[in-house]
Amino acid sequence: MAVLTEIEWNGIGIDCDKLSHLSQDFSAQIMALEEKIYTFAEGEFNINSPKQLGEVLFDRLGLPHGKKTKTGWSTAVDVLQKLADKHEIVSLVLEYRSLAKLKGTYTDALPRLVHPDTGRIHTSFNQAVTATGRLSSSDPNLQNIPIRSVAGRKIREAFVPTAGHLLLAADYSQIELRVMAHLANEQALQQSFQREDDIHQQTASEIFDIFPALVTDEMRRRAKTINFGVLYGMGAFSLGKDLNITTKEAKKYIDRYFERYPQVNQFIEARKEEARQHLYVKTLLGRHCAVADINSKNGQIRSYAERNAVNYPVQGSAADIIKVAMIAVHKRLTAEGLHSKMVLQVHDELVFDVPEAELQQLQNLVQEEMESAVTLRVPINVSIGYGKNWREAH
Repeated sequence: MAVLTEIEWNGIGIDCDKLSHLSQDFSAQIMALEEKIYTFAEGEFNINSPKQLGEVLFDRLGLPHGKKTKTGWSTAVDVLQKLADKHEIVSLVLEYRSLAKLKGTYTDALPRLVHPDTGRIHTSFNQAVTATGRLSSSDPNLQNIPIRSVAGRKIREAFVPTAGHLLLAADYSQIELRVMAHLANEQALQQSFQREDDIHQQTASEIFDIFPALVTDEMRRRAKTINFGVLYGMGAFSLGKDLNITTKEAKKYIDRYFERYPQVNQFIEARKEEARQHLYVKTLLGRHCAVADINSKNGQIRSYAERNAVNYPVQGSAADIIKVAMIAVHKRLTAEGLHSKMVLQVHDELVFDVPEAELQQLQNLVQEEMESAVTLRVPINVSIGYGKNWREAH
């Protein structure tokens, strides 16, 4: 609590001029997208109305539709993503929605949330909202700004340090996969991390039974999806959907994965059994995560609970580790009388506002404390970057 209080109190700097220009830029892009969408739709309609959008896509343009809701055909993101290669209008609508959300949630809203006395944004961190124990952020939520999209990265450029300072971002590398390798005590995975292999390339090599050097980008992508899918208890049907392959083929991949990493399969089954007996599972540091519906007679609810029984110990342990690190870093900042401040936590990442003179000292301090927060059977790696804004720090 003491650490979070200080982070909230510190706040983070925002470049309101940058956000204002971005807002105008997004408005222009949204208007251009609207025109293109109306051209394909052969007329104007309310793009934000699921009912009207459904009528245009499925009735007027005859695209294959999915499930029907009370207001008409579903136009949820997952439905549209499957149709993106069927008609150009669909990807335009997805882009329109994404930009409109970023504009409304961030470029328009953030300047209004700047505190009049500090000139900074002060988010609230919640410790008891997520089931896994991960921190969540609200008013505003600063943990949801996409880093993969160009627009999301531009918004991150508007997060800035105090004048004359830099922002430093320290990020755990593949912490959940490392936690899984430790908890499952899977030797093959542990050896990959100890050798500092490209873990997704190595998994692809194991699953497809070829030398790592012969792994293609597509094979690596599939292995990455499986690696993370296993963490979230993903079955063959969901994996098939994600990889755009048949359920039968997906099941073959999962079976092959568990042949190569049998301890992971044992870990998964043991967690489900633990949840059935106690209605909770435990994280690395002994925190209990409730899995109340594990014995439900409803198959869908039970399956969801089983996936959580696997995911909670992994994601929950990663959450424990960064909290231990935050406390350790906070203590050293105080003990060493540094002017650097912790200003943000985004799941596996910590962000600091750092005077340039303290940069090297803080880098060493943060690396030491984050990498030694707990001892795993595999090394814990932290990547650190810094710059004049949050985007540059990555």
